[in-house]
Order: sequence, then structure tokens, then C-alpha cells
Amino acid sequence: MPLLLAVFFLATATLYASVGFGGGSTYTAILAATGVDYALIPIISLICNIAVVAGSCWRYGRAGLLSVQRLAPALAVSIPLAWLGGRMQLSEDAFLYLLSGALVLSALVLLVRPPRLAGVSSTGAAGWALYLAGGATGLLAGLVGIGGGIFLAPLLYMMRWGEEKQIAAASSLFILLNSLAGLAGQFSKPGIAMQPVVDHLVWLVPSVVLGGWIGNHLGIHILPANRVRQATGLLILVVAVRLLFRAAG
Repeated sequence: MPLLLAVFFLATATLYASVGFGGGSTYTAILAATGVDYALIPIISLICNIAVVAGSCWRYGRAGLLSVQRLAPALAVSIPLAWLGGRMQLSEDAFLYLLSGALVLSALVLLVRPPRLAGVSSTGAAGWALYLAGGATGLLAGLVGIGGGIFLAPLLYMMRWGEEKQIAAASSLFILLNSLAGLAGQFSKPGIAMQPVVDHLVWLVPSVVLGGWIGNHLGIHILPANRVRQATGLLILVVAVRLLFRAAG
């Protein structure tokens, strides 16, 4: 089972990193589907997220695609709320329903290409949209172990915030900081059994680091982002439907 999980995580990291994401939404779904203690799932997923997008941020930065200042409105709200979400206790049923809903929304976001609005800036209504998106996705990141970039990216695209690779770079940074904040919140909970987490991470972290490097290289230099995004959306939708059946059954 650990080897099979590592293969799934490698494939997931490769797909997600190619479009600037960390893979947290699918890591959580895979772990939930394989019976891992739901209280430990966000910790494992967030650490894997960090392992993927830390390298992505470095490579996007070297390519001159990363802009921290322009993303500041979203980060200012998302980081404290990701920490707060990580501290909150959920029942297993609530966790599964929330995760399933987040996955369905993630799939739709990836499959449906949003319209690009006429040129807007990061001030005024667009600035408020960044604050709201940052808050909502930050809280979700801490609660279920995703980074939230998958929800921010379509908004940036609609706003004409930048080109696709610049948006992918911004999403990677957003995911990295939210994941760190959410992980800090998760670790502040009492009674966390760390040995099972370590047992999983020994297999999974090397897999996602390798997958993240491959996917990020492909996304920057080779693959068309649209096709990869659509394939990832279909994968997430299948996983989400399976989790919904499990939560309802």
C-alpha cells in the first residue's frame, strides 16, 4: 500500500505542478479513500503541498514569473484564516462532505475556462475580490489540507492579472504560504499522533518532490496548460464523486 500511494502521489504532483498547483485536494481525497485517520489527512496533505510548491516557487522565481507584491491583498487575508482553519476541529462526516464539495468545485474550476474581463486592476472591486477569495480559500486550506490556489487562479485569470504562467507562479506562492499557515494551525491541536504521519511521509514526500519537479518543468517549458488542466479536472471529479458516495453511505 505505501508503494501504491507513492505512485499515485507522484502522478498527482506531476499533473498539478504543471499548472502551478500543489495537489492537496487530490492528496486528501486519496488518503481519505484509503482509510487514513481523517484527523491526520490535512497534515500529510499540507506537508506534501509544501514539498511540491516550494520547488515550484523557486523555479518560477528564477524564470522571472513571480510577483509577491501584487498578490499581497489575497495573502494578507488567507494566511491568518488558513492558520485558524487548521486549528478548528471537524467531525469525520463534516470533513468528508467539506472535502467532497471542495473537490467538485475544484473540478469545475479546472474544466470550465472562465471569461476574461476587460482590463481591471488590483484595486477597487477587483481588490475586494482578491480579499474575499483569499479569505475563503485560506480557511478551506487549513480545514481540509489544500492550498487554495486552485480557486484563486480562475479569479486572477478573469481579472487579467497576468499571463497563464504568471498566474501559475502566483498560485504556487499562495499555496505555499497557506499550506504553511494551515500546517501551523494543525500542529497546535492537542493529541496528534505523529508516528503514522512520519510513516506516510517517508514514502510520499520523495514522490511528490520528484513529481513536482517533473510537472513544473513540463508546465514551464513543454506542455499546453489547457489540456493538462482539463485532464486534472476530470480526475478530481471522479475522486469527488467516490468520496460523496462514501460520505453518504
